Amino acid sequence: MSFTVRPIEEKDLEDIMRWRMDPEITKYMNTNPKLTLEGQKKWFAAISANSDVKYWMIEVDGQGAGVINLTGLNREDGVLGWAYYVGEKKLRSMKLALALEMSLYDYIFDELHKKSLIGDIFTLNKGVIQLHLLCGSRIIEEKKHHVCKEDIWYDVTFMEMTAEHWNEIRASKKYEKMKFS
Repeated sequence: MSFTVRPIEEKDLEDIMRWRMDPEITKYMNTNPKLTLEGQKKWFAAISANSDVKYWMIEVDGQGAGVINLTGLNREDGVLGWAYYVGEKKLRSMKLALALEMSLYDYIFDELHKKSLIGDIFTLNKGVIQLHLLCGSRIIEEKKHHVCKEDIWYDVTFMEMTAEHWNEIRASKKYEKMKFS
């Protein structure tokens, strides 16, 4: 299997909309959106014009599998936010998850020369928290009742990878390298 990422294109919007409304995906996100193709086109135009964010389509053997993004590209303190999901269930794998996360670390620290990468995860999403820990991220904070979605409060775990820490542990990590641009 080969893993790649490429910038999102308008042809991807229907897949992204379908994945983003999948209850298996949205249960771990801050919202349960009701999306339309017209709304997706507006979203795509907005992110395409926004230099502070970058979105990629995740592909497995050339097939669209999910979305990964960065936020805060214009921040002067060198701290970025990120998130991703693999919407195509049959294309999910630990090998893909490790390749995505650690290749993203390579990209933001080696090419963008940023200081740190921070993600927020619903605390009930134990598998993703364990994945981030396996990749070397550290828990920096847990906030109780941080996100309210449809009248239910969720705890959120904040995790961070720093350039310094990645440079210390990178040689010990085995992953398929992916090219971000």
